[in-house]
Amino acid sequence: MQISESSAVVFGGAGGLGEATVRRLHGAGVKVVIADLADDKGKELAGELGVPYVRTDVTSDDDVNAAIAAAEALGPFRISVDTHGGPAGGGRLVGKDGSPMEMEAFTKTITYYLTAVFNVMRHAAAAMARQEPDDNGARGVIINTASIAAFEGQIGQLPYSAAKGGVVGMTLVAARDLSPLGIRVMSIAPGTINTPAYGKAADQLEAYWGPQVPFPKRMGRSDEYGRLALSIAENDYLNGETIRLDGALRFPPK
Repeated sequence: MQISESSAVVFGGAGGLGEATVRRLHGAGVKVVIADLADDKGKELAGELGVPYVRTDVTSDDDVNAAIAAAEALGPFRISVDTHGGPAGGGRLVGKDGSPMEMEAFTKTITYYLTAVFNVMRHAAAAMARQEPDDNGARGVIINTASIAAFEGQIGQLPYSAAKGGVVGMTLVAARDLSPLGIRVMSIAPGTINTPAYGKAADQLEAYWGPQVPFPKRMGRSDEYGRLALSIAENDYLNGETIRLDGALRFPPK
């Protein structure tokens, strides 16, 4: 797919994975819109790169569509990358005191990490369907963010694993749904990525997780996600699949 001069929205674009993706797409000539709730970071990055920032709650139809409209104003909207975060509940299904996990811990996590992904995807797909196809019949690509916890979630991660497993489960079905329109759907499942969000804890996490990664023996880097997202956007034959980005790491039970 010819991505230069097309437009994109990176949801969660002010965060570690999102910022790296914004930078990679922008460097490839894509007209990028940063969609996030982190106003200070989003505006700072937007000012540095000369791109729009749109304050976006991914659970809001109006906000998601406003971000997409900002991209459509810049050029053919062909790329949606969703890296947004949110609150995540956890804990064992049955606690040590014998009580069941609170329902709110499950539903809140599902809302942000699965339902909101679907919300972004449905609006992005509808907008891409309005675009004229390129010479190869391609209208766009949707890239969602799963996690290796979708495949081997750890003790206490049940809500998060369920949500990310749902993202994986939607990938092939959405790709099949959208194939007549020339819209691809892919997901990236990161392992342990050392992002700026960890702050002062980054060194401790690196010391813990780095040795557990088969190779390379370190945590992942945000730019490795951004480079993969760019490769997916450019390669028309990547469709309907979840790519693990984890250095062959498999989560242990805890």
